[in-house]
Amino acid sequence: MKLYIKSILSLGVIITMAMTSCKKENISLENNFPDVPVTVTNKIGIFTAPAVSTSFGGGGAIKIVLEIPASSGRTIKEITRVAAGTSYGSVQTTTGLYFPTPIAGNGTTSITFNTTLDEYVKKTNTLPANVPTLATSGTATSFLARNFYFMITLDNGQVIVPTYVRVYVDK
Repeated sequence: MKLYIKSILSLGVIITMAMTSCKKENISLENNFPDVPVTVTNKIGIFTAPAVSTSFGGGGAIKIVLEIPASSGRTIKEITRVAAGTSYGSVQTTTGLYFPTPIAGNGTTSITFNTTLDEYVKKTNTLPANVPTLATSGTATSFLARNFYFMITLDNGQVIVPTYVRVYVDK
């Protein structure tokens, strides 16, 4: 009986050592940034992601300006996809997008995306109770429930999915 228990324990130790001693390939703890970074030039701050603001007093217009460095030698061809969601998967599909067609660029390193709070509510089927109101705007919880995700195509065909953009609703 002792021999049986010892052999089972020895076999377990050998199997454990064999399974944990395998060389792991491509395990990295570093971020993979794109060759051409995309920034939000009209951000008001970074609250887990760049945030832009809109206000009821300003008519609820939402403006997001995306830009790549001029030193990259590239220009923005188009915003290929725009999604309003809670994960990057929402921009990686071809259905359920916020805008069904690409938004053409103007041959520069900057492109502007425009929408409104009313359009956001209609296109996302968001219940009015889930959108900041005039009474709750300007508080710490005045961010839209869904973030904006973009897929950008450069003039050379390179596709970039930058970090999402949050929208803060002010009075």
